[in-house]
Amino acid sequence: MSLSAPGRTEAGHPASKAGARRVATIAFTAQGVSVAAVYTTVPAVTEHLRLAPLLTTTMMVAVALMAGGGSFVGLAAIRRAGHVPTMRGALLTAAAALTLIGWAPDTATVICAYILFGIAIGALDVAVNTRAAAIERAYGRSIFGSFYTAWSVGGVVAALLTAAAARLQWPVSAGLTVQAGILLALTVCIRTHPLASSEGPSDTRAQPPLGRRVWSRLLPFGLVLLVVYVVDSTVSAWSAVYLRQTLAASLTVAPMAYAAYQAGTVVGRAATDRLVQRFGAVAVVRTAALSVSGALAGMAAAPGWPFAVLAAGAVGLGASVLAPLCLASAARLRPAASEAILARLNLFNYAGVVTGGAVSGLLGSTGQFRLAYAAPAVLAVLLLAGARHFTRPPQATPRAVPPKS
Repeated sequence: MSLSAPGRTEAGHPASKAGARRVATIAFTAQGVSVAAVYTTVPAVTEHLRLAPLLTTTMMVAVALMAGGGSFVGLAAIRRAGHVPTMRGALLTAAAALTLIGWAPDTATVICAYILFGIAIGALDVAVNTRAAAIERAYGRSIFGSFYTAWSVGGVVAALLTAAAARLQWPVSAGLTVQAGILLALTVCIRTHPLASSEGPSDTRAQPPLGRRVWSRLLPFGLVLLVVYVVDSTVSAWSAVYLRQTLAASLTVAPMAYAAYQAGTVVGRAATDRLVQRFGAVAVVRTAALSVSGALAGMAAAPGWPFAVLAAGAVGLGASVLAPLCLASAARLRPAASEAILARLNLFNYAGVVTGGAVSGLLGSTGQFRLAYAAPAVLAVLLLAGARHFTRPPQATPRAVPPKS
């Protein structure tokens, strides 16, 4: 069902910016839970099914590739059914995939489950980000950071649940079933709240072509996002394995680097909107790039797992602002075609995930995980060049007040 008609209500819900923001926050939280549940259980799944390191790397790359294709599945679903039904469908599919990963009896089944998860998370990604862009336009100020704060909170909760399950010696099937149950509970809370004053052409099925000029302006954001997700995938997908294999951490401790990384992003993203309003997006991005570079270098040189956990938290603190500001600025290039822009921008996102995940996995399988964290430290410095393209959100136009007679 389309959400494009001004003033339209669905299922008895009036148009509500606050309601739409609340629903988007729930969806971002669910996405953070699902991604963390997959990444933090990689060591346990690998040991349970006795997977070869190279196969584990291949599966993580496959998840990213399928997510890239899933973003276009999500784009088609948004145009046909709307944002909220797309979110619900993607979350239900992700929950099914998590359950299948946990209970997979063999290698072929777990591969299929990871592929299904990748498609679901890609569709969810484009749905939540384009919805967030529309809500930010309605508010007329920077609020993208608050959505990604919710994403990170979900990630922290899921990572801690993985650690607790390992501490209690639960099988990986039980832990992932609990995580899938959380996704189902959050999906039930998602309701439709149309944005009568802000939704317009971006929610129609027929959209104008982007044109070469928009593509040329989109490229800097794409390159920034690529580097950001090289960093993110290196920490997210492989930090648990790094702690387990290189730093001799237990299965209980191994998820803690991911939890610290997401905890850092919670703090950073909670402050993002205020920092942008005070200092501007360009200054925030430059500071974050330098912070990420230094923290990654510290993670690469970590003498033990406690230092690595602290460094991972510092990486999250700096990296947290980059993706939401990148997506928000790109969406403002053509508000009438934000779905198409963000679906294509997601290609850079998943190219970064593939690059970071594959290179880190290959280096790790040969015992060179430290180099896997040192290399992105150099790439993070390159983000300084793209900072100038970031913009503030336009201010909401105040209503005209009729003169007193």
